[in-house]
Amino acid sequence: MKNTLKWLLTVTMALLLLAVLLVTHTSYFKPLRLDWFYMRTFALFALESPEMLSSMRLLPPMLDFYGSRLDDVSVDHDAKMMRRMKEDLVTLDSYDRAGLDRDGKLSYDTLHYYMRIQAEGEPYLYHALPLNQMAGMQVTLPEFMVQVHQIGTRGEGEDYVARLELFPRKFAQLLDKAKYSEAKGIYPPRFMVDKVLKQMSDFVAVPPQQNTLYVNMREKLARIPASAMDDASRQKVLARTADALANRVYPAYGSLIAHFRELQGKVKESQGAWSMPDGDAYYAWAVRMHTTTRMTPQQIHALGLSEVARVGAEMDVILRQQGLTEGSIGKRVQQLASNPEQKYPSTEEGKKAMLTQYQAILDEINEGVDSAFEIRPKLGVEVRQVPPESQDAAPGAYYMPGAFDGSRPGIFYANMRAPGETPKFAMRTLAYHEGIPGHHFQIQIAQELQGVPFFRKVIPFTAYQEGWALYAERLASELGFQKTPMDNLGRLRDEMLRATRLVVDSGIHYKHWTREQAIAYMMDNTGMAEGDVIAEVERYFVDPGQALAYKVGMLKILALREQAREELGVKFDLKQFHNEVLSHGALPLTVLERLINEWIALKKRGDA
Repeated sequence: MKNTLKWLLTVTMALLLLAVLLVTHTSYFKPLRLDWFYMRTFALFALESPEMLSSMRLLPPMLDFYGSRLDDVSVDHDAKMMRRMKEDLVTLDSYDRAGLDRDGKLSYDTLHYYMRIQAEGEPYLYHALPLNQMAGMQVTLPEFMVQVHQIGTRGEGEDYVARLELFPRKFAQLLDKAKYSEAKGIYPPRFMVDKVLKQMSDFVAVPPQQNTLYVNMREKLARIPASAMDDASRQKVLARTADALANRVYPAYGSLIAHFRELQGKVKESQGAWSMPDGDAYYAWAVRMHTTTRMTPQQIHALGLSEVARVGAEMDVILRQQGLTEGSIGKRVQQLASNPEQKYPSTEEGKKAMLTQYQAILDEINEGVDSAFEIRPKLGVEVRQVPPESQDAAPGAYYMPGAFDGSRPGIFYANMRAPGETPKFAMRTLAYHEGIPGHHFQIQIAQELQGVPFFRKVIPFTAYQEGWALYAERLASELGFQKTPMDNLGRLRDEMLRATRLVVDSGIHYKHWTREQAIAYMMDNTGMAEGDVIAEVERYFVDPGQALAYKVGMLKILALREQAREELGVKFDLKQFHNEVLSHGALPLTVLERLINEWIALKKRGDA
């Protein structure tokens, strides 16, 4: 018996030692297997982002070591992450791609593309503007606290307060980063300075107990059962919240407000990427990065002009059918949109009715797309209002993915700053884009994939994701969900928006267009409300190249579908095509094209 126990103890210790050696080797050296490398790469990346871990909710509550922390956004941390990215790219290159199967090559090529394009962007790391009116951290950090940080226990409430107390550290890092960019001659556009300053000033203008962060804490604490948290404990956490806002959060905003007031005296113009150091090279990289193609700014601009002409001709037919023959496309669409029958009133009742209609549109198409889809996401989608404190600078709508643990559904956020600015004939297209079968289908299907490296579930490629959502708008029309010519006009109006983006984004950043020139071009061609057009144009200034991805991605997916239909003939199946596009996670367009070509070849041989 003693010998047996001694032998078992020896074997156990040997196995533990082997496990420790494997973990140590995988953590600090080249992992022995490629899938271990994938796991290590994502794990180390995730550990650097407590905010991402909170959003995804991958780990059980007992392993919540991150809920009281915020991301490090310092210049030193940026440099550290870029070094790691480049080292990981070298490691990935050292594995034998030739020996991988089809899906293995797909994982390899997807991660390799992502790492390579990010590494190519190292010279432009500080050309980006982290404090901007669209998605600056002065807005997104409070939104994260409200929308993502869950409070179901006293401990999670205390974590919320701990995060509030870290606002000064994070905002100091942002201020250092802004000054670092300015020292390189990189300044924000003037309109951005004014709008960000107003956002921050408005945020701290209310007493702490009326601030959205305090109200959110109070509402979340109220939902905790009395058996889990007594009233005295609730009041104590609320008092700490008010103190953190008054003595930590508000002063942190104050430091940024002071800097932006200084910028008002320095920044006089609003110019594109071309005005930055190495601006043309930066924009050319941004085009490649966002479109995942080798297209040049010149090619993008030419494609945009062609698409504006094509879509405009289709819109003109419908407008003439409505008796509108005079004026630009934009002015005639505005005439229709200004009809009182097309507007929801800017009242609480009007906003509620509009949100209810969006949900009804999604529920209808969710019941009717079986003819085009075999795979569907398990998690549902809800329509919610964009938080009022961020609606002025927010886009008309956006999508937030659901949590991995199912605790939060996918959310289609609709902007209610002025309901009348979105005509009723444009609502279907917006719902299809953000919800079903657009972003919600694509992102949730990716998150629910099984048997793939985790990075395949979450890696972002704008052209694929936004291209799919724009393709989904057209698909909904092809399936009969755009029920009237006016609904189809709404679809075309939004497609025209994406076509004009090709022209305007490249115009601003490559052809030296002014803000006013860009606004006038979009007003003439889209028919959008002036407030929406201004928000669009100002978005392009602060995120060069991002707006190009929609049309480029859609055109690639459509071209691949028509290629498959032509080559396969009677063997073509729309459901199977969508399976192939959606069941691998987001991909660079170059990788997606190869994937579909391989699928076509397999279908021809009868192997798929």
